[in-house]
Formats: sequence, structure tokens, C-alpha cells
Amino acid sequence: MHASPPSRSRWLLPALIAVAWLALGGLAGPFAGKLSQVAVNDNTAFLPSSAEATEVAEQLRAIDSTRSLPAIVVAERENGLDAADRGYLTGLKLPGKASPLVPSADAKAAQIVVALDAADPAEGVEKIRAAVANPPDGLTVLVAGPAAQVADLKEAFGGIDGLLLVVAGAVVAVILVLVYRSPLLPFVVLLSGVFALALASLVVYLLADNDVLDLNGQSQGILFILVFGAATDYALLLVSRFREELRDTEDRYTAMRTAWRATIEPIGASAGTVVLGVLCLLFSDLNSNKGLGPVAAIGIGAAFVASVTFLPAVLVLLGRSAFWPLRPKLGSPHPEAGGVWAKVAGLVSRRPRLVWVVTTLVLLVGVAFVPQLKASGTAQSDVFLTDVDSVAGQELLSRHFPAGSGAPSVVLVRADRAAAVVEAAKGVPGVSSVVPPRTFGDVARVDVVLADPVDSDAALATVERLRPAVRAVSEDAKVGGPTATQLDTRNTSEHDRLVIIPIVLVVIFLVLASLLRSILAPLLLIATVVLSFGATMGVSALVFNGVFDFPGADPVVPLFGFVFLVALGIDYNIFLMTRVREEAAVRGTREGMLHGLTITGGVITSAGVVLAATFSALAVLPILFLAQIAFIVAFGVLLDTLVVRSLLVPALGVDLGRRIWWPGRVDRG
Repeated sequence: MHASPPSRSRWLLPALIAVAWLALGGLAGPFAGKLSQVAVNDNTAFLPSSAEATEVAEQLRAIDSTRSLPAIVVAERENGLDAADRGYLTGLKLPGKASPLVPSADAKAAQIVVALDAADPAEGVEKIRAAVANPPDGLTVLVAGPAAQVADLKEAFGGIDGLLLVVAGAVVAVILVLVYRSPLLPFVVLLSGVFALALASLVVYLLADNDVLDLNGQSQGILFILVFGAATDYALLLVSRFREELRDTEDRYTAMRTAWRATIEPIGASAGTVVLGVLCLLFSDLNSNKGLGPVAAIGIGAAFVASVTFLPAVLVLLGRSAFWPLRPKLGSPHPEAGGVWAKVAGLVSRRPRLVWVVTTLVLLVGVAFVPQLKASGTAQSDVFLTDVDSVAGQELLSRHFPAGSGAPSVVLVRADRAAAVVEAAKGVPGVSSVVPPRTFGDVARVDVVLADPVDSDAALATVERLRPAVRAVSEDAKVGGPTATQLDTRNTSEHDRLVIIPIVLVVIFLVLASLLRSILAPLLLIATVVLSFGATMGVSALVFNGVFDFPGADPVVPLFGFVFLVALGIDYNIFLMTRVREEAAVRGTREGMLHGLTITGGVITSAGVVLAATFSALAVLPILFLAQIAFIVAFGVLLDTLVVRSLLVPALGVDLGRRIWWPGRVDRG
């Protein structure tokens, strides 16, 4: 039989949408590989906007146009440098302005400080490393200093374009095949994520290239993972409801219309919650945090648009064939109505109060270990999880020279007070030496060499003593440089937590209150997610300290963990509670809660596993910060999915009954 004209016209709009996305994917796809070109990974990408070190950096740019970043060539021979070694080192052809060869006091080492262009120090470091690649036998030559650290960071983030995408895509594909037992559906879902990433990459590239937002390697990695994870989560919710409707509706277009209308609200609320949550990072004073907020928001927005346009269009064109070989037949039983989730709902139904009390106590045990989390900051050399030359070079340098050599702290002061500042700085414990001042008009620059490695806690303490000491003789004196920048970044991160966390909680409460038309339910949901976050951070402290033996964590790690876990953890409660409210209007709150748990258990668990697995892929990049975020988010999402959403929230809902909707109500009790 031939389809009637009205029937034939029904596939036209979905087909046009699918073709439009294919064209957009072809246009925007290459920009995912171009993001590294507009990402900035030097210290300027992380500077606190209003900190003293930032003021010094800006003033230096105004008075000294050279804008250099030091790389330090350091050489060592255990039994002492000989004439041939010194001849080799002085004969090196190095890019940039190089200092004379400076031997160490023990005559076993020597250093050369090379001033590289701060705009692209990695290129200069690469040339230096090539120049020192073949030293005389027995002579160790490495490149250290801030420029070398920037180069090693750039190399570490180089895996984002390829390795991270491959790992994340492979993990998601395997999970989807296991969930759907279909070869075609995972491909469609992955394609939706790929198109979402292409759209997000295009927008982020254009904005970063035109200096509208800041992009760094951390934000780029999180963007890739967040888009893949969110797009897959939204896809799972839509696909599950579509399959459910196909069992009750013969016509695939009607089934998709019902499924789309039923899921657009929770998917939209979920995306909106995460977008608003990450945009709260704009209240941060750190450039890296401010940049991540809009980057992540763009990624979530792209995932939402792809999931509610491209995915339903392709699914409705494929119909039941999308689920081959396990096509949902009209009138076939709903598998979600039985199995493990029916048993979980039965447990919650029989002993709701016992379930939520025991679950809460278990989570509180995890919270008890939060004080063991070491999140006061780490040395820059601890950023890398693999051996890199810049760290090895710094260790070699510290064995033979004042550890702050080559990367001094910088004091800017009125020229007529420079001599007094020099004397004051010399008297500060932890200061190795003070370089004679250089004047630029009425401003003088005084370089202060620290005795300890520039990124160490001891060096930070020295800068904390140096600042009041120089201001005591000249109140306008300001201290900057690498160590001061790290100190200000650490202090700003700790301040940001106190500012941003309450804002995130208020924003999420307002979203939930609007969605659920209740005050009590949002308060309970937020309380459960905060409790889950606390337990996650406690477990993370045990794992970081006892299993991985991490040296500590950056102060921004708990903040990022909170923003992502609370925003993403609320997602699963939104998926659950919107379905519960729909069911409660027909069945009553108690039965609606239990039926909602049963019917959504499989899809929400799958979504949680996918998101946890995609965030785990961040650990393939050898960066301490990303490895910690990967564990925190992955573990926290699984805890939210398997414990909070499966046991704690349903048990509270059953125990409270219709009171949970206060001051609103549903049609039945």
C-alpha cells in the first residue's frame, strides 16, 4: 500500500532537521580540533583578576614591553664540571636573550637563564631542548623555569583533541551497546553527542578567538566530557520514553510526540540547572573559573539542542527499527515494570523510614572524613602525574642553586624608595638575594630571589612575609612574580568557595521550586545532594591520601566538584521527581513515587553510569587537577544515582506522602 499524502508529509520535517544537522556537523566538526589553537595555558589563564600579583603583571607590561618568560638551562656533572662541559654550554645556540653561564658554588652545576617571548614560550623551550639534546657523556642538561612548565602543560593538554575523545567515545559506545543490545541505536546517540560537540566547539572557538571568553586546557577537557556525558544522558531519557510509548502506541510519530512532550520539561530543567550552576562561576575572581562557566554552559546548551532536535528527528525516521533486533512491539509488556527496580521499590515501600535513616547515616560516615581532604594547594611541580623535564630540572636546580633562581619575585615601588625596599627585602627570612633595582621613569623594579623552590609552601610563606616588610618602608610597594601569583590564586580560590557555593544553592532551589511547584521538595532534594557531595569529598580524601598518595589538591577542586556534582546530581532527582509528579496526579503520591522509581530506575542508572564513565576519561590526561575532578565527579554521580536517587529520595517521599509537595499539591494524595 502507498502512504497517503498526509502520511508522506510527516517525515519531511524530521528529514530536513536531520539533513540540517549533518550540514552543521560537517561545517563545525573541524573546530573541535582547532580549540587548542585558541586555548591559553600560561599563568595569565589562571590569574586572579584583582589580586596584587595581577596588578604587578599589568604594570610590568605597561613599563617593560619585552614581556619575557624565563627558561633555565641547568647542567650537572656529579664529579664537577670540566672545561669541555663549560665550552659546550657556552657554545649553545639558544633562542631569546641568554645570560652568561653561572656556575654553582660546589662547581658541580651551572645555569643559563634564557628570556623567551611570553606570548609563545613553548616554541622557545622546544628549540632549547633540541639544542641540548646531545650533551657530552656524563653531563645532565635539563630545561626548567616557568617557560618550561608552560611548555610541559601545553604538551600534556595536547591529548585533548584526540585521545580524550577516543576514550570517551569508546566508553560511551560500550555502555550503550550493553544497555540497548542494539548496534544501531548507540550509533545514533553517539552521533547526537558528536554533533553537539561540533556546535559547542564552533561557538567556543569563535568567542575565544575574538577574546569574548577565556579558554584553557582544563576548560577544553571538561567541555568535551561534559558535552558527551550530558548529550548521552538526555538521549537516554528520550529514547527510554520513546520505547515505552512504542509499546502502547502503534504510530511512531504519535509515540515520539508523546515522548518528546513528556521529556522536554525534565531535560530542559536539567540543562537549565547545569547551565545556571556553571554560570555561577562568573562570580569567581579567577580567570580560569570565569572562563569555564560560559564554556561549560555553551556545551550543555549544545547538548540540549541536539538532544531535542536531531535525536528525535532520526528516531522517528527509524521508528521501531532503531531498536533492532529487540524491537518494542505494540502491546508488549514494559520490562521497566519488573526486575530489580520493582524489588527496590518494594523495599522502599515496606520500610521507608528505616531506608532513609540508614542511608543518611551511611552518607554521614563519608562526610566525617572531609577534614582529611588536603585542598590548600600544591606546588606547580606536582601538577603533572608523569615525569616531565621542567620538574626534574627544577629539582636539579634546587640541589645546587638558590631554588628561586631564574624566577624571582618582583617588587614594584617608587624609584626614590627602591634602595629602602632592597634593604627591607634582604632582611626577610627565606630571601636568598636581591638584584639591584632597575628604574623605568619614576617606577623601580626590584627582583627578589627566594631560597626555596618558587612553587613551594616555603616560598609562599616567604612572599607573605615579604609583602608587609616592603610596605613598611613604602606603602605603595607591590609584590608579584610566579610565587606571588600562586599565592594570590590559592587565596582567591578559597574566597571563591565561600561566595559561589551559596549562589549555586539559591539558583538551583529556584529552578526546582519552579519546576516542582513546591518549597519542601526542592529543599529536601538539595539537602540530599549536598549530603552526597560531602560523602563524596570524604571518600575522595581517603582515596587521594591512602590509595593514590596525591600530594594534595588545588583549592579550586572542591569548588569545581561542588558545582558539577550538585548541578549534575540534581539532574537525576529532576528526572525522577518530574515523573513522580506526573504519576502522583493519577496514582497518588505514595504509589506515584514507587511507580516513578520503578519506571525510571533503569534509564537513570544508565545515565549515571554513562556520565561517570565519561568523566573518568579525564584521567587519561596526566594532570593532577583533572584526575581528581574525574574521580570526584565519577564517584559522586554514581553515589547520587545508586544511593540518593534510588533509596534516599524515594524513601523520604514515601514517608512524607503528599506533604512533600507543600505548599502545593497534586490531584491525589
